[in-house]
Amino acid sequence: MAPWLQLLLLLGLLPGAAPAPNKPRAAGAQAWELASPELLGPARFALEIYNRGRAAGARAALKAVSGRVRRAGQGSLYSLKATLVEPPCNDPTVCQLPVSKETLLCSFEVLDELGKHMLLRRDCGPVDTKITDDRNDTFSSFLPLLNKDPLPQDFSVKMTSIFKDFVTAYNRTYETEEEARWRMSVFASNMVRAQKIQALDRGTAQYGVTKFSDLTEEEFRTIYLNPLLKEEPGQKMPLAKSISDLPPPEWDWRSKGAVTKVKDQGMCGSCWAFSVTGNVEGQWFLKRGALLSLSEQGGLETEDDYSYRGHLQTCNFSAEKAKVYINDSVELSKNEQKLAAWLAKKGPVSVAINAFGMQFYRHGISHPLRPLCSPWLIDHAVLLVGFGNRSAVPFWAIKNSWGTDWGEEGYYYLHRGSGACGVNTMASSAVVN
Repeated sequence: MAPWLQLLLLLGLLPGAAPAPNKPRAAGAQAWELASPELLGPARFALEIYNRGRAAGARAALKAVSGRVRRAGQGSLYSLKATLVEPPCNDPTVCQLPVSKETLLCSFEVLDELGKHMLLRRDCGPVDTKITDDRNDTFSSFLPLLNKDPLPQDFSVKMTSIFKDFVTAYNRTYETEEEARWRMSVFASNMVRAQKIQALDRGTAQYGVTKFSDLTEEEFRTIYLNPLLKEEPGQKMPLAKSISDLPPPEWDWRSKGAVTKVKDQGMCGSCWAFSVTGNVEGQWFLKRGALLSLSEQGGLETEDDYSYRGHLQTCNFSAEKAKVYINDSVELSKNEQKLAAWLAKKGPVSVAINAFGMQFYRHGISHPLRPLCSPWLIDHAVLLVGFGNRSAVPFWAIKNSWGTDWGEEGYYYLHRGSGACGVNTMASSAVVN
């Protein structure tokens, strides 16, 4: 088997924190196995990434680790459950979590290829504690709640009917009857999870069947998200000058010609490229008067000259075909009022968020509880194109890169003013003079 196929095999079978139905063993890959001594290397690597950027006295320590490993070719995928001990910490600018916790339970996914480690997934939460969000709603063990399933007696009959409708609507085909049965069990598990997310959401969003409903949580994260977005950039951007004016009550760059059509990143974690090109497209339009659809794969060429393929290939970028350039890039304020003012004056903004619940998002304004959508666990890049209010609920209008058959014709609406899902933590923009 070719090395890249072996790597895809590993990435397509990632285990997750939420239990998924058992899938039939794939040919060409070894079975899961316990390998306690072997787990220390990838566990220490995951801990190093977790502690990155923290002062010496604020770093977590590894208390215990267990897990499994799956091998294919020259790669090994480690699924780790690690217990970390946090030192006392009350400063949210230093701590990885928004509140101080002494003991954490973390799920890590670490890929080892030819001795080089890569952290693919990181989920951490407090062990046996109660968490209070910013509306004083107290609930305990919120993650187990998402996986409990008090199902009605006719659940399987109804779910079979809904799954058939899903297969028809999204033109799904499965290679074998066994695969179809497994995908249906994944679908049913996802529908229960979507109901729990719905029950805990404080906005107007509706969650349910989407084109991603037959994917496990691990498959969805691996294919469509990018957990490395929170890593520290090599060079820090200068802070943009604040806009002194207050933002208007609403603003939408779509109606002003500064936003291209919604695109589809396909089965590739390239969301960051779509976020960046969307921002540059808007900046070029505002300064040069021309809205160009730029390639996410070929420097700053247009889509016509270098169309997006969504898979690994040799770079064919030609500087002679580059249609757009930028002069600089700036980091924007974390204050959402100032961020809105900058957007209304300067154009669409590139941001990164925690994508909790987006696998099942259909429409409405999403507002997950803070512990479920931590601003410290950023994994998806998108584009802010506007803001406003619906029935007195403030929102950000967000252009996504999963096609027009997801969300509200490709757009996601997220609560504005509460730092929901970290929307204000990594805002930036290109500068075109």
